Amino acid sequence: MSAPTGDGRIVVDQLTKVFRGKIRAVDRLSFTVEPGSVTGFLGPNGAGKTTTLRMVLGLVHPTGGTATIGGVPYRQLPHPGRVVGAALESSSYHPARTGRNHLRILATVAGIPLERADQVLDLVGLGDAGKRKVRGYSMGMRQRLGLAAALLGDPRVVVLDEPANGLDPDGIRWLRGLLRHLAGEGRTILVSSHQLNEVQEVADRVIILNHGQLVRAGSIAELTEGTDSVIVRSPNPAAMHTALTGQPVEVEQPDPQTLRIRGLSVEQVGHLAFTGGVELHELRAHRFDLEDLFFSLTSDQQTPPLGGPGPVAAAPAQGGPA
Repeated sequence: MSAPTGDGRIVVDQLTKVFRGKIRAVDRLSFTVEPGSVTGFLGPNGAGKTTTLRMVLGLVHPTGGTATIGGVPYRQLPHPGRVVGAALESSSYHPARTGRNHLRILATVAGIPLERADQVLDLVGLGDAGKRKVRGYSMGMRQRLGLAAALLGDPRVVVLDEPANGLDPDGIRWLRGLLRHLAGEGRTILVSSHQLNEVQEVADRVIILNHGQLVRAGSIAELTEGTDSVIVRSPNPAAMHTALTGQPVEVEQPDPQTLRIRGLSVEQVGHLAFTGGVELHELRAHRFDLEDLFFSLTSDQQTPPLGGPGPVAAAPAQGGPA
């Protein structure tokens, strides 16, 4: 695959979509996706992710705001298939066609050389299956065929909706490597997914939506900085609370015997428990990861800490979810 040329930046500015005059699926959404990176596009069901992607790709007309690729709307791109490759969940195939013929038809429509169909089949691991009819493909093979179609025009921008669905563990690892390779060539990669662990493995940055609005954007390291905690399980959590008095910490109690402590290292918490004579059944560091971040930002009903005094009153709280 050749290196991309030109500006592949995706810019969404105050993008809004209202259906039937009252359902606000996307609400004044703004973000930028930079070339040379993999950006995860995240949100719970109904957050507006697919509607946003469809507006970026010119499939849905926005009520307000703009979405541009390289500075222009998708519909104004002179050769969109050579600039943007997309695979949405709604992708479909004629079951009686072979994978190869499916891609050759798409190539003909887009003015792309027919031999490109065989190249992308090899790229996605379907070289031997290209002559088989799509009706015999597994879900994972159809996902690979959709990705082959997205890459047909050697695009500098790739937009994928749930690309790992149906892939086995080996296929997921292969997809991860392919996305990193494409980003390394300077392409702009925007991936919508519910598989948070996989997004954490491959994404440089994430964009998190809820109820059609942007709730957070940035690198995972930036968004989770300072939010790690220490998990303590004790038959006497009140004694652990006492041992923490005067420390610059924030404490939550998710269940009757467990404390989540932010602001101290696991060694510091262990020392305070020892000097305070607190019996411990568990003591471990907990890294605040993308899954924790996602649920802390998108939960409609925040669950308050159960029992205990919460933040220790003797000192200002530090840390906490970003």
